[in-house]
Amino acid sequence: MSDQLTISTLTLRHRIPEDWAADPWAEVRPLIDGVDVLREVHPEGLAPSCRHWTGPAETWPLAITREPRRIMITEPTCTASCCGALYVTVRREGDRVVWDAWENTSDITALPADITFDAAQYEAELARAAADRSWEEPVDTIARLLEQTLAASGWFERWGCVLTGVWPRREEPDAPEELTSPQGVDVEFDHLEARGERASSYAYEFFITHDQPLDEQVRQLAARVLADDPRKTAELRGG
Repeated sequence: MSDQLTISTLTLRHRIPEDWAADPWAEVRPLIDGVDVLREVHPEGLAPSCRHWTGPAETWPLAITREPRRIMITEPTCTASCCGALYVTVRREGDRVVWDAWENTSDITALPADITFDAAQYEAELARAAADRSWEEPVDTIARLLEQTLAASGWFERWGCVLTGVWPRREEPDAPEELTSPQGVDVEFDHLEARGERASSYAYEFFITHDQPLDEQVRQLAARVLADDPRKTAELRGG
């Protein structure tokens, strides 16, 4: 008599990494039946950032596509080529989703077992996590809304530039109070040459407050960017 197939439950949890220098946004961490089984085999690995969960459903990191696909499910804060990453193949079998064909390119050779999910629960959890904003701190909300506002304005394109991102700037968790900078957001963009090549990189560094409505701060910060040619008012970072 064959063993009964175990159907696991996927839970996606937003988490601000302790070492967020590589990406200050929250990672979207998969838990299997409530257990972070990936940390056991790739302890230094981070799951894909929540920034990768903002597009169409078929582009989400754990989305099920028509064909099986190999995905990087955790990566180091440096690069996969430097310290290795954890990969899994995601595929659909009828009303089931299967994770198998694991590959660990880090120094640790352990791998999770194959995992099977109910497809309906799996897809519902992906949709819930993509829409989840409950984890956000004020700095995250301001950064997200400011990026949406600036991207929709078309302002950078007017000046031959491209917005590369808006990033929350967090307080260092263990820094002495006298060395701690206030929280803020960084707006980064590139100026393009006529052929579309990136020539120069620029950035704004804005502080945020805790005694002013978030939407009002977003409007004020956007107004500062949209007031003039951004190449004149932002700090040149390279090029």
